[in-house]
Amino acid sequence: MNTGERLYQCKICQKRFSQSSHLAVHARIHTGEMPYQCQKCQKRFSQCSILTRHARIHTKEMPYQCQVCQKRFSQTSALLFHSRIHTGEKPYQCQICHKLFSRCSSLTCHTRIHTGEMPYQCQVCQKRFSQSSKLTRHAKIHTGVKPFKCQLCEFKTKTEFYLKIHVRKHSGEKPYLCRVGLCQKTFSSSSGLKSHETTHSEEKPFLCIVCKEIFSKSSSLQRHVRIHTGERPYQCQVCKQSYSRPSHLRAHIRTHTGEKPYQCQICQKRFIRSDSLKSHARSHTGEKPYHCQLCEYKTNRSGNLKSHTRTHTGEKPYLCQLCQKTFSCASNLRIHEKTHPVAGSSL
Repeated sequence: MNTGERLYQCKICQKRFSQSSHLAVHARIHTGEMPYQCQKCQKRFSQCSILTRHARIHTKEMPYQCQVCQKRFSQTSALLFHSRIHTGEKPYQCQICHKLFSRCSSLTCHTRIHTGEMPYQCQVCQKRFSQSSKLTRHAKIHTGVKPFKCQLCEFKTKTEFYLKIHVRKHSGEKPYLCRVGLCQKTFSSSSGLKSHETTHSEEKPFLCIVCKEIFSKSSSLQRHVRIHTGERPYQCQVCKQSYSRPSHLRAHIRTHTGEKPYQCQICQKRFIRSDSLKSHARSHTGEKPYHCQLCEYKTNRSGNLKSHTRTHTGEKPYLCQLCQKTFSCASNLRIHEKTHPVAGSSL
């Protein structure tokens, strides 16, 4: 009878166990013994249960199903973590800043923000990382390998994680739900949700020193500053046109490839960008959700509203680097830039 008393002690690290079988499994940590071997790939494991879970990689068996969205998983732990997307449960709390997390591993990684610990080091350039997954992604910078390819378009990436997020653009799946107030907005990635959640906070600590606009995220400020500097670090290798954001470059490249991965389910029209599809969809519904606070103007695109608002404020944040003339929208700046002769051409 197992009384719970820990009678069995490891002679190497002194850890104690209530059952001799548990001690035997633990001892393999020290001895390196891995008696269980996968018959498919020959990989070895210290426990039979770990081999059983591993085997599902080959068989594609996913016996555990989410009762909310029907998604299936190969492990009960993966289902448990996934279920917290729907429930919003975050049982792990940082003792320093009290931030909550759905996974213990996420809390461990977060804690390193406070301690500064970076235990994972790149053997090529010696750069250090707080997470092993970040080191794995970084290592592929040196190899240039992008082994994960989308089956629906030409997208390739260095990690399976980024491929999963990308595929959701085609499927429309958005499993991450904002639970702030009555928002209920959904996102295809946890990072998208985290970025969105900052919009509910009134805190905006990042200030543009040029126009004094404030932002909730440093990345938003960095993108905004390029409006003033004219910096366009992302260049098309086909026509050499440059862009201020990588997403704009990716959309531009599709003008060369002809790829239009986003399709309207009503009229079957296809689009290069997902936001173009969203705006188009409103032509069917007649929806114009963006309202000017100064006049009766309404539009179906947030970008149109921003440009319109500048007719009231007089703001012209887009600067021509050749003649210093300013414009209220990026498209007008691009049209203007074509009036300047190309360097080396005859007048």
